[in-house]
Amino acid sequence: MTDLFAGPDAPASHPIDEPLYGAAALAVRDQLHEPSALDSAVHVAREMLAAYGSTDYADPAAVAQAFGATRESLRILLRALGAETAAPPAAPAPPAERCPAAHPEDPTPCGGPVVVTVLDRHNAGANGCEHHGARLLASIDGARVYPLPTAPDGAAIRVFKKADTLRPFTWQEAGR
Repeated sequence: MTDLFAGPDAPASHPIDEPLYGAAALAVRDQLHEPSALDSAVHVAREMLAAYGSTDYADPAAVAQAFGATRESLRILLRALGAETAAPPAAPAPPAERCPAAHPEDPTPCGGPVVVTVLDRHNAGANGCEHHGARLLASIDGARVYPLPTAPDGAAIRVFKKADTLRPFTWQEAGR
């Protein structure tokens, strides 16, 4: 076993002698340097470019994941630059006459703007309002829900919770 506490006449058992001066001290200082918030933001951005640079933008799940990572990276970058804003996110688009998630046999009107994407287990899906998104989510086995970039906070959670209280194809029971 090596003696880690060698005396002045014994050979050093580790490469760093105390006290450190000059280039050796600078090398150790640089190793112990904690990255700044800006360094962290740059690192996250580089990791995102490597991970999502070749994202298949026809795949809604990949787009949702890339968007979430981009949003988080930008938040870190703005915080590092001291330019973090408290402005609310952009307002959702006005409601369409019928959102794409509304089933043709479902007579209910949209419950607001299009704010979520509901995907099945094969990543096919549709964008919809919270109301029709929850109905679609409840009707598809193995489906999952993602918020759109302009969605208000908690939209996907509300859709998920509402879907948990609905029966599949709930609009078919209206006439019974």
